[in-house]
Amino acid sequence: MEKETFEYGLNMNRRRFLTRLGMGVGGAALGSLLMPDLFSGKEIEETITAGVPHFAPKAKRIIYLFQNGAPSQLETFDYKPKLEEMWGQDLPESVRQGQRLTGMTSGQSKFPLAASIFKFAQYGEHRAWVSETLPYTARIVDDLCIVKSMYTEAINHDPALTFFQTGAQVGNRPSMGSWLSYGLGSENKNLPAFCVLLSKGKGNGQGVYSKLWSNGFLDSIHQGVQFSNGENPVLYLNDPDGMDKTERRKMLDHLAELNNDSYETVGDPEIKAKVQQYEMAYRMQTAVPEVTDLSKEPDSIIKLYGPECLVPGTYAANCLLARKLSESGVRFVQLYHQGWDSHGNLPTQFAGQCMDTDQASAALVTDLKQRGLLDETLVIWGGEFGRTNYCQGTLTKENYGRDHHPRCFTMWMAGGGVKPGVYGETDEFGYNIVSNPVHVHDFHATAMHLMGLDHEKLVYKHLGRRYRLTDVAGKVVKDLIA
Repeated sequence: MEKETFEYGLNMNRRRFLTRLGMGVGGAALGSLLMPDLFSGKEIEETITAGVPHFAPKAKRIIYLFQNGAPSQLETFDYKPKLEEMWGQDLPESVRQGQRLTGMTSGQSKFPLAASIFKFAQYGEHRAWVSETLPYTARIVDDLCIVKSMYTEAINHDPALTFFQTGAQVGNRPSMGSWLSYGLGSENKNLPAFCVLLSKGKGNGQGVYSKLWSNGFLDSIHQGVQFSNGENPVLYLNDPDGMDKTERRKMLDHLAELNNDSYETVGDPEIKAKVQQYEMAYRMQTAVPEVTDLSKEPDSIIKLYGPECLVPGTYAANCLLARKLSESGVRFVQLYHQGWDSHGNLPTQFAGQCMDTDQASAALVTDLKQRGLLDETLVIWGGEFGRTNYCQGTLTKENYGRDHHPRCFTMWMAGGGVKPGVYGETDEFGYNIVSNPVHVHDFHATAMHLMGLDHEKLVYKHLGRRYRLTDVAGKVVKDLIA
């Protein structure tokens, strides 16, 4: 322990020394503009070969449509007639079983059951229940693997969101996209392996933050690259005024020489990462304008995604951009759509969120399918936990709210080797899982398996401990795999 502490302190001092020398200028701005062409050699587990999966993958890429704030399963896919029958009655204690509550409803003397205000119908070969708020999703239901038995331990947004993205409820862990970048690298030398897109809907929003796409203790080449909806999709990418490509190339060559000299002297692997940052940014100057230009998409695609896909920063625009990034070889594209935190006024807020997301989510699956890309692209849709079957606040026939509920909720996946259909079941109250539970760690293990990675072998040794996305748990849910 003393030796490890000394070496850690020595490495930190080396980095501070380099910062004072100016060898890493621009790292904060371009710290995520990287390609995994080089690895640092930091005690990497011998079972990993960069860019080579453990076994034949079913999927090559992932597009993760994260619905930030937690959409209610009771208003989407988990239809419960029992709640209509018992509307307004108190949730039986035999069902609640003393489960943990948030501070927002723990003080309520009653927990009145609230049936969904929205109508449901069955669709597709598997007769899956789908709410009237998701008409476009209902049309593609035969392409979906709907998991109704997800569960998590976290009951508040920050730890639950962080858990889904990093496999831990605390920060400073590598995100799911970073792990895949570490294990598989990128298919396109001109684009990062891991890209992040943000949008915000009409409902009550929960914030997102850069720790969700952090590389954690992995080399910084694996950090997610955030795209913005401004004039410059990737910040600090363009050359300064008065500098042309020839001058930029000369500057980068000289800077690489200085950084390589420093690496030979100090041995800090992050110096090599700096060289890669500049080189990736140089290549992205050409690649990013092309991939983010949606103006050349045909009218049929605009109609498929809806007119908002031409408005930068909208969910629809990000879904279309996600398809273009994935089609260009980006390994992991992460979308975050804020606004699903429906503690009150759920009917209005929820309907607005579905209007923002339903058409574009279905369009993405349809678009990938018609291009022959769905089989090799895993699309994931879902939030950080579910919603209670009882009302938070005042319950009326026209209005109600739902609190956080981690014990059961619904997600769906499409393409990428998953088996279409409905998996798992909750009780008649929609409060507890009665068959085929799927934990967050199980979800991660299964997604990684589809990408050709054994979650127990994709490890990284940090400060004497071997870490992985699934921590010390998780199992592949083979019933979800085609």
